[in-house]
Amino acid sequence: MPVGEDDVLLVLARGVLGVATRAAGRLGRVSVTQLRALTVLRGQDGAGLAALAAALGITVSTASRLVDRLVDAGLAERHPSPRTRREIVLTPSPAGRALLDRYDALRLTELRAALDAVPGERRGDVLAALAAFGTALPTGPPPVERAAPVAGPDGGDPACWLHRVCPACGRMADGDPPTTCPACGEPLPVP
Repeated sequence: MPVGEDDVLLVLARGVLGVATRAAGRLGRVSVTQLRALTVLRGQDGAGLAALAAALGITVSTASRLVDRLVDAGLAERHPSPRTRREIVLTPSPAGRALLDRYDALRLTELRAALDAVPGERRGDVLAALAAFGTALPTGPPPVERAAPVAGPDGGDPACWLHRVCPACGRMADGDPPTTCPACGEPLPVP
């Protein structure tokens, strides 16, 4: 039995995460990340790729690959944006909406079973407390925390592509950090 506030909150967080993970596992063919993306698309009707990436806390290129998989699976659709011809909007497909409905039903079944274990005289208080708690939780995209780049000896960012270009042959080098060009063997600028 949890003792302090932190213990109670961690038990609740682990429990809800477990409910979501088990429900996702029962769906079988989609990952938790794909379910998160579909949930965002359902909540932001007509979201663009950049908005989806921001809501998930991922890069646009990662979101693009995620959307490709969802579209290939028939779970999401791309549509021309009504605002501009250069953009597309993303929505869950009917199959994607049905999958989310099933996901919600699986989670609700398990959550209702847990709520049924609460004594009847305390159930109303528990629901009121959970409603207040749910309202207090943040709903926006997660904050993106990135470390500031450390300047190299030349004052530049060592992750900059220029530090990976061979001065002799102009090819990009791999490695972290690369020290010599894999093509010609010349030393690379030291960040």
